[in-house]
Amino acid sequence: MGKFNRNTVTYISVDELKSLKEVALLDTRKKEEYIISKIENAIWVGHKKFRIDSVQKIIPNKNTPIIVYCSIGVRSENIGEKLLQAGYSNVKNLYGGIFEWKNKGNPVFDNQNNQTEKVHAFSKHWGKLLTNAEKIYSTKSKNLEENFR
Repeated sequence: MGKFNRNTVTYISVDELKSLKEVALLDTRKKEEYIISKIENAIWVGHKKFRIDSVQKIIPNKNTPIIVYCSIGVRSENIGEKLLQAGYSNVKNLYGGIFEWKNKGNPVFDNQNNQTEKVHAFSKHWGKLLTNAEKIYSTKSKNLEENFR
């Protein structure tokens, strides 16, 4: 993962994240990926549709520990940079993203907060990095969007 990133946002490992109690977890993937599964209590903020003002409403305290994640950690680094530029002082990027989280046997949850084995694998290329989940590659976005509301 590191070769695709600029290391501008400090990494946190899956094990380190599991040891934290109070943290804001932000999912920076596409909404259709988030709807398939997410790390428990994660808040969707998106990537291309990311808006810093939305985060400022949810997390007004700029010292709040924030962990950003995506599939493997590239998109989340971009969002982490934006958070740091906006004055958030405690932002970390989950190394390996949700793929690493699931590969290490940790639970993910669907849109109804039920545990699931499904993870959106983004593409066949990147999906090779996901080894411990039922890989989902395409979704009927309109149906998912309706279920998301």
